Amino acid sequence: MARTASISRKTGETDIQIEVNLDGTGVSRIDTGVGFFDHMLTALSRHSLMDLAVSCKGDTWVDDHHSVEDVGIALGCAIAEALGDKRGIRRFGDACVPLDEALVLAAVDISGRGELYWDVPIGPRKVGTFDTELGKEFFIGFARQAGMTLHLRELCGENAHHILEATFKACARALRVAFEDDPRVEGIPSTKGSL
Repeated sequence: MARTASISRKTGETDIQIEVNLDGTGVSRIDTGVGFFDHMLTALSRHSLMDLAVSCKGDTWVDDHHSVEDVGIALGCAIAEALGDKRGIRRFGDACVPLDEALVLAAVDISGRGELYWDVPIGPRKVGTFDTELGKEFFIGFARQAGMTLHLRELCGENAHHILEATFKACARALRVAFEDDPRVEGIPSTKGSL
């Protein structure tokens, strides 16, 4: 059974279309109107091996906040739909990813309880024109709507670009493991019988 989903989300601030294939090869087509964010979503797709198409028309003349946050919400919804009842998945995944001086740990539980636990201090407020605080805003909406417990922790780092990129890549690698089919798991990977 294909683990895919297509989501459309339109508000007064954004118009978003997302397609995901959890069993892809990391191919992406990303156009959010926010260059640095496109770079991060491309990395998320590539390192999770999730095929990802994202189109966002947002009110970037205000700033990038609504586009980044709403893409996180829509992507979380798409992943939740693609996972279905979560039968046979590994459920848990973790990764520790370096990018030069930056080192970030990600741990995920596809638990059905969506929450972000963020400990990623970033000194510089901007990467180009991108507000670094928007990284957290993306992951809040993403984790909540996907129904996953997501821990992201910076172990070291100085360069804001490196820190954020390592965060997206660490999350991607953790998701790749958590999304995988586990041939030893029968049914739902929970003692409760549902996630």
